[in-house]
Amino acid sequence: MADLQVAPWTLVIPVKRTAIAKSRLAPAYPQHRPELARAFAVDTTAAALASPLVHMVLVVTDDPLVSADVTTAGARVVPDLPAAGLNEALLHGATVAAAEFAGNGVVALSADLPALRPAELTAALAACTAPRSFVVDLPGTGTTLLAAAPGVPLDPRFGVGSALAHQASGAVPIELTAIESVRRDVDTAADLAHAVQLGVGPATADVMSLVLGAATGTEGLAC
Repeated sequence: MADLQVAPWTLVIPVKRTAIAKSRLAPAYPQHRPELARAFAVDTTAAALASPLVHMVLVVTDDPLVSADVTTAGARVVPDLPAAGLNEALLHGATVAAAEFAGNGVVALSADLPALRPAELTAALAACTAPRSFVVDLPGTGTTLLAAAPGVPLDPRFGVGSALAHQASGAVPIELTAIESVRRDVDTAADLAHAVQLGVGPATADVMSLVLGAATGTEGLAC
């Protein structure tokens, strides 16, 4: 990928405090939901940092455990000073990214991609040649990645129906078929089961091992 004529990217990953994150996982994973949310963020960050097209990862969060983990992985933490919601956190991170890495494009990336593969992320980023581009999630209604070329405002519109909202705002959907790990965000137990089938990162695998051990009365089982 070294010969690709694309700008390097600064990724902005927003992470809620894990005490309240991933509420839809609570029925299936009442004891391990916070640990899973934390693991998703760590695995997503580590995979993003492994892409040769990613120059820097900024994690916008106020969670101290997540902050410590992603810093160890090589990311930089940006406090969620607005504390006003997802799009506001992304705008804050994008402002920091544009100010400090002006020659880079800026990418908003979901923190809930535990099966993310660096090669698939790299392919998606290489395809982001429009002023603004986005990747639709597997259900087909949400967004897992929104990219803006250098100097172009990110203009995030995450939330219910974000795929249509981003397209209506002028962003171009990325039409690639082999980037399933970029599209597999996790909100429900079924989503997580599919991510495990794809192959989750080590942090999520460790938590899933604990989940399986708790369910069977044993410890240290591989997921």
